[in-house]
Amino acid sequence: MADAPSTAQAPAAAPVPEKPPVPQAAIPKGGPATPLVDPKQFPVGIYGDKLEGAVRKTPENEPPPLPVNEHLKVIGKATPRLDGRAKVTGAARYTADIKLPGLLYGRMLTSPHPHAKIKSIDTSAAERAPGVKAIHVLDRVLGVAEEKKKEGEVADTKFPIVRFAGQPIAGVAAETQQQADDAARMIKVVYEVLPFVTNEDQARAEGAPLVFTGEAAQAGTAGGGGGPTGVPQKGNVRGPAKGGNKREAPNLDDTFKEADVIVEAVYHTQVQTHSPLETHGVVADFKPDMLTVYASTQGTGSVRDELAAIFKLQKSQVRVITEYMGGGFGAKFGAGNFGVLATHLSKKAGAPVRMMLDRKEQHLSVGNRPSSHQRLKIGAKKDGKLVAIHLVNHGTAGVGTGAGASGAAQNMYPCPAVLTEDYDVFTHAGPSAAFRAPGHPQAVFAFEQAIDELAEKLGMDPLAFRETIDDSDARRVERKLGAEKIGWASRKPNASDTGPVKKGIGVAQSVWYRMSSRDSNVEVRITHDGSVELLSSVQDIGGGIRTALAQVVAEELGLKPTDVRIKIGDTQFPKGPESGGSVTTGSITPPARNAAWQVRQQLLQAVAPTMGVQPDDLVMADGKVASKSDPSKSLTFRQAAAKLPGEQISATVRRTPDYEVEGEGRGRGRGRGPGGLGGVHFAEVRVDTETGRIYVDRVVAVHDCGRPINPLGVHSQVNGGVIQGLSYALYENRILDRNTGLMVNPNLEQYKIAGSKEMPQIDSILIEQYWGRSSTDAAGIGEPAVIPTAAAIANAVYNATGVRIRELPMTPGVVLKALAEKKATADAGKSADDPAAIERPAAAADGRSVNS
Repeated sequence: MADAPSTAQAPAAAPVPEKPPVPQAAIPKGGPATPLVDPKQFPVGIYGDKLEGAVRKTPENEPPPLPVNEHLKVIGKATPRLDGRAKVTGAARYTADIKLPGLLYGRMLTSPHPHAKIKSIDTSAAERAPGVKAIHVLDRVLGVAEEKKKEGEVADTKFPIVRFAGQPIAGVAAETQQQADDAARMIKVVYEVLPFVTNEDQARAEGAPLVFTGEAAQAGTAGGGGGPTGVPQKGNVRGPAKGGNKREAPNLDDTFKEADVIVEAVYHTQVQTHSPLETHGVVADFKPDMLTVYASTQGTGSVRDELAAIFKLQKSQVRVITEYMGGGFGAKFGAGNFGVLATHLSKKAGAPVRMMLDRKEQHLSVGNRPSSHQRLKIGAKKDGKLVAIHLVNHGTAGVGTGAGASGAAQNMYPCPAVLTEDYDVFTHAGPSAAFRAPGHPQAVFAFEQAIDELAEKLGMDPLAFRETIDDSDARRVERKLGAEKIGWASRKPNASDTGPVKKGIGVAQSVWYRMSSRDSNVEVRITHDGSVELLSSVQDIGGGIRTALAQVVAEELGLKPTDVRIKIGDTQFPKGPESGGSVTTGSITPPARNAAWQVRQQLLQAVAPTMGVQPDDLVMADGKVASKSDPSKSLTFRQAAAKLPGEQISATVRRTPDYEVEGEGRGRGRGRGPGGLGGVHFAEVRVDTETGRIYVDRVVAVHDCGRPINPLGVHSQVNGGVIQGLSYALYENRILDRNTGLMVNPNLEQYKIAGSKEMPQIDSILIEQYWGRSSTDAAGIGEPAVIPTAAAIANAVYNATGVRIRELPMTPGVVLKALAEKKATADAGKSADDPAAIERPAAAADGRSVNS
């Protein structure tokens, strides 16, 4: 997924500290101004908890260690977005705002059938329509699993098989949008309609209509997605893809016999579609010498590479530009079918073509978060130590793969025996795409509820149980801070309220991974007039990387962030990372600092002789270059730049590997130990047991992301993650008509997302965790911020009502059904936690809406 945009803010949230208070014992004599560790060493540990100095093996051309944020002037300080004014005044140009001479407007034609063969396509009427300049029919569909053809096998139609309603067929370019829309409807397609299946349970049944008649696989994208190769496929079921430390074991029955307590249950999560404020779209301008594409994308490089391959161009002949974009959560990688169509149409018409998807196309055609159907079994000893974990998950990514949900089971807590089995279930529905923390919100919704159930069976407080089984230092500190903020000590026993509206508090944790892209390059320039620029093709998808980069450069050069011009989102600049997976900040800020430091060295070398001092006697701070030994010798930054022997100095730097640690290599980076990311959410809810409605009143979200570069931006990211996680937990749900295979709510009216009235109070708290792994020690926050919200809400609902909700979204209908089932089982003298009584509810299984 991706670094998430901060398009939504929490209303009326109480002010929160940018970092937890530092215990006095952590501050040495001399006060906070005294460095906490040796300046020549890297700070390692958690600020305010345990912090020490460490030596790292670093390249010779990289800067010395940064101290903790407390001792920096720009990094770690709340900084308003540099692009804020442009966005709120309308000056920022998004893809839909691009107006090129002779611009044409495009529209896709998509299939109304979920499964069909195309017998013929007649475009003659559309070609004669007013204003139409070009028409193109697709010969290949991108973003879906592809069937492995047998040797010598020939397709029985020259057109791609239709496998989902909304599948792109063709595109039209015309002088106006209305003309393009009208002409697209004039294209006559003759379909041979075939049997289909859109329900994942039915798709698993013997004799179900096949989505693919042979083996099918899908490669991942820059944002994730796809599935592993070499797994078996039978009918519509592909898998299992096994994981964990016992993946070769046929079962864990013998291991589970060692457990004193076992929890086993089934959980179901829905398909969630991508709903960014700005839909997918491009403006393509095909010229003989250069294809220029303005794209709403998380990866300018991935769009360039895909179009260069499809149109047989050199990469240098394709330029992709993303000035601003209105949100990307993982689905905006690559050119997409609309991008390929727009480029073909531009090439045919000899004019630029803009193709922005409408909201219906957005829901149907560009990807979604897969569903999950998880049977989870966990065993523990009386002392709380985990014994074994077994997860079997069936999820549907429609005509794609990548429905795994095993990240939490594999990586959250140490366990001697873990086996996960993920299956993709093919259905005649739109494919998945990476979606903010792929697989993890689904996984944690199940896993963290099961952890609470284990704690209850062991007679332990849920937080105390996590203290026993969790080896993450970050989450240990986060639990303490969050518990104090939410008032965990005063949490009532389960279902203790007597009235119809019951209150509860719940907790859940997340796991994500510190990852970085070596293909992250930055150029920093200082010009004779004192101007400073940073250039990289990395794009700001709304998470604020533009501002963070300015802060890093400003810190190194002794300037203000507003003194640095950030030029990003253009493939003519040095190659930047694709923005997804919380990779961006940890990938691009180290080369930004390293480049700024190298340019700084060049500047000091140039001006030192003119000031009569040695370069190592000079410091750069507060917009000046001054002598340490003789403060009277100083120049303003502009005066210093004017002494450059040439017009400009610059440095271009690529991201180096993580620094090595003796005995640990370059770090595991897998969610525990060095380099892993945590995150703990506490939710406070009210449940109206008469209407079934859940009200989320407050969320306390405590997070780590290494060194926070811009706490203001990180808080915004956390707020956005909480909001999106709440929306996923309570509202969002793709509903497919079981008779037609069509999505019945492809809009933002019936496809409900959380609005301002549903917003809780959000208290976000950040901790600073240092690893000493790069020159900035920064990491992303987009993924961790969304992962634990649904699980925390579900655990809070249980605390309020004594009823487990094992299905998303937790709509009033689902809540009332669970309350009724608990009452019925209680009346019958059965345990409400009997796994046989908690299989997937039929209301969700047949694809009908369960929304009120």
